[in-house]
Amino acid sequence: MAKHKMFRYKSLEEFKQDIESQNVNIELTQDLSPLKNNVTVGHLKTANAMAILPMEGCDSNPDGSMSELTKRRYMRFSTGGSSLIWWEANAVVEEGKANPQSLMLTNENLDSFKEFLKESREAAKEANDISLIHILQLTHSGRYSRPGDARAPMVAFRDPLLDERSGVFSDDQVVTDEYLDALTEKYVTSALLAKEAGYDGVDIKACHKYLLSELLGGFTREGKYGGESLENRSRFLVQTVEAVRKAVGSDFIIGCRLNVFDVHPYPYGFGCDKEDIYKFDSTEPVALIKMLVKAGVNVFALSSSNPYFVYPQFGRPFDIPSLGVPEPEESQLSILEKIFEYTRIAQEAAGDVPIIGNGYSWLRKYIPNVAAANIKSHSCSMVGLGRSSFAYPDAAHDILTTGEMDSKKVCVSCSKCTQIMRDHGSTGCVVRDSKVYVPKYREAREAREAREAAEALATAIR
Repeated sequence: MAKHKMFRYKSLEEFKQDIESQNVNIELTQDLSPLKNNVTVGHLKTANAMAILPMEGCDSNPDGSMSELTKRRYMRFSTGGSSLIWWEANAVVEEGKANPQSLMLTNENLDSFKEFLKESREAAKEANDISLIHILQLTHSGRYSRPGDARAPMVAFRDPLLDERSGVFSDDQVVTDEYLDALTEKYVTSALLAKEAGYDGVDIKACHKYLLSELLGGFTREGKYGGESLENRSRFLVQTVEAVRKAVGSDFIIGCRLNVFDVHPYPYGFGCDKEDIYKFDSTEPVALIKMLVKAGVNVFALSSSNPYFVYPQFGRPFDIPSLGVPEPEESQLSILEKIFEYTRIAQEAAGDVPIIGNGYSWLRKYIPNVAAANIKSHSCSMVGLGRSSFAYPDAAHDILTTGEMDSKKVCVSCSKCTQIMRDHGSTGCVVRDSKVYVPKYREAREAREAREAAEALATAIR
């Protein structure tokens, strides 16, 4: 098996040779025309096949509205050439925030979102002559909830691998069926607010072991939302999609950012072989995708693994891990092969409903060659960029107008954007947007080190 190594390719030919030497199934093309495809998403059609994937900036105002830094980021996305912007996590309840600076659309701040979306559409039209599609991600952070300064986890079930590291020490932190019953209506309320604000759709987020994602792996949970039955474990997600669809009507997109492969052991993970967590088992993900399409989902953006645990590379291959994450054993190309394979299987299951492919940022300037090949082979319908969009928000413009990406602007997969988030700071690209984010990186690092020193001292005194 080829080992993890730094990205050092000097040419497309050299990159192709390494793909062949590792014997991985990754296709390349120099025909980038598939990236210009118009893709049907619900009742709308995209201007191209490129999307911005959700990346939390952790920089909203305390009331959940957009700060100037949040607006700056989304305006850069708006003028960057991608035709679909899949917004970051927007909490449907206060206790579901992943951090105190999470987005949260409310009646009180609705007008500020309306105003920004209008400005965003005007800017996109002026910059690239495209009509944007805006999708707002609705979330409950569950195990990773932190609405204040301290962690406040709310979990689907007890997990011996994750509990201690996420601050779970009591069965009282497991959400009840009654809580989940009431939570569906909170998603409906947020979806209706999003429609009123001017969004084109919402995402019922079910990835990265946040609450809805964790429920899918709830084999040990008792009651109607857990157990061996996929119908039970997916009940909350499906009923919420159905309820939102009934409320918003047919002229509004429902998306799902879905973890199809948790890379987490049975009986706590979804989409994994019961004997080998590194092996994708498509049986339940395929069944779930079909259930969600029937329930009313118009578009999927896939993901995998848990970025808070020790295998984040299976969702976001990198050169350098964030602190505390071990260097992976297998090569990034081997991991990308897995990502592209589960995406192909998911697209086949979804039929005409588009799948937005993920995991591309590590590929740097060869993103368009791989992405276009995957779209051409019907392995996905669109390509989405997450970390790369922090570094290079106008990548789509450059690809679609010049036929290439600028190697001086690409994401270098250094994981510093992740590190700022882990340190409870406001995140972005430390390398390509250094004037803004180097100070924020240092500030967040120093604050975390001070917290850890204080905690160590308190422990020593006790």
